Amino acid sequence: MGESPKQPLRDEVLPFSRPRIGDEEVDEVVAALRSGWLTTGPRVDAFEAALGEYFGAGTEVVSVNSGTAALHLANLATGIGPGDDVLTTPLTWAATSNMLLLVGAKPVFVDIDRDTLNMDVALLEAAITERTKAILPVHFAGLCCDMVPMMQVARDHNLFIIEDAAHCFGSTCPAGVAGMIGRAGCLSFHPSKPITTGEGGALLTRDPEVAERARLLRFHGVTRGARARMSGTAEYEVEAVGFKYNMLDMQAAIGLHQIKRAAQTRQRRSELAALYRSLMADLDGDVLFLPANPPADWQHSWHLYVIRLNLDRVTLDRPAFRQALRDRNIATGLHYRSLHVEPLYQRELGCKTEDYPNAAWASDRVVSLPLFADMTDEDAVYVANAVREVLDGNRR
Repeated sequence: MGESPKQPLRDEVLPFSRPRIGDEEVDEVVAALRSGWLTTGPRVDAFEAALGEYFGAGTEVVSVNSGTAALHLANLATGIGPGDDVLTTPLTWAATSNMLLLVGAKPVFVDIDRDTLNMDVALLEAAITERTKAILPVHFAGLCCDMVPMMQVARDHNLFIIEDAAHCFGSTCPAGVAGMIGRAGCLSFHPSKPITTGEGGALLTRDPEVAERARLLRFHGVTRGARARMSGTAEYEVEAVGFKYNMLDMQAAIGLHQIKRAAQTRQRRSELAALYRSLMADLDGDVLFLPANPPADWQHSWHLYVIRLNLDRVTLDRPAFRQALRDRNIATGLHYRSLHVEPLYQRELGCKTEDYPNAAWASDRVVSLPLFADMTDEDAVYVANAVREVLDGNRR
């Protein structure tokens, strides 16, 4: 089949992602700079309080400098360590499993569902052994995992859950709000995420002991933070081997206003996702597979819009497809190469590509299209038309 008629080339590259930053954030960062307080201070306190209010009564918030740091502290604060197995997904960013290896635990991968790209809960029980201590789900692209049956599996086998909620600020499902369903939840505030602090993250929990341990480890294992020490009066003690994971006031200054706009930002992302679906619905199941919509009573953050190429119906592979979009001034993302095909995990865990066939299938086909709150409808139309041009022009 011949290629669809080409639309005029846009003048500038449409980025895969761009944070929505308003005058309020700029003014707050300037105020932080002028205050002379740049490290962890009053704005971090205010940001943690705002997050606690957002997630509800009883929420303990431990802000950190990345979602990776939150994962590391969550593992340590819940007691995961050498000799422990943790069930998790292979289709995620490396930090999810790398932080398990870092504390001496073993990631045990559970294959995914091809439609949702989340861990297939039906496969969990078969992966449990006497070494299994916890389950670490990733709410992929902002769609919650099927948490009700996962929680039942955890109860039945005396396991706990740590949520990698980096993608899903504000996402919900029947089990609750993502990040507050398990014993601990980990957020990321990277610039591509639903809300940002530039870089940054947070550990959420309702367990005061987990929060207390995470706070201690967040800053060198000392018993007093920067503000107390810099007052010139506070003594401190080093109680543990800790890390330099604290968030800065300059970062929190951005986050304070991002939280206020979180619902508005999520709504705009949802509108763009719906527009993409309407524009490409006839291609779904043909030359590509569109992201799964959430059930009616769930809330999706739409952090990413991940299509999967139907390589059985087109003649080009993913690199060629991404290059064709780049030639049309459209940037794309790759979320993700499955960890079980990566050299580290094949070497350390003995993984083989065929061990997790659904993750391997997705790993070769996923492409993230541009999706961010300041995109226009016209941007989305341009992307959808470009996807159609490229795939129609390369049908088998």
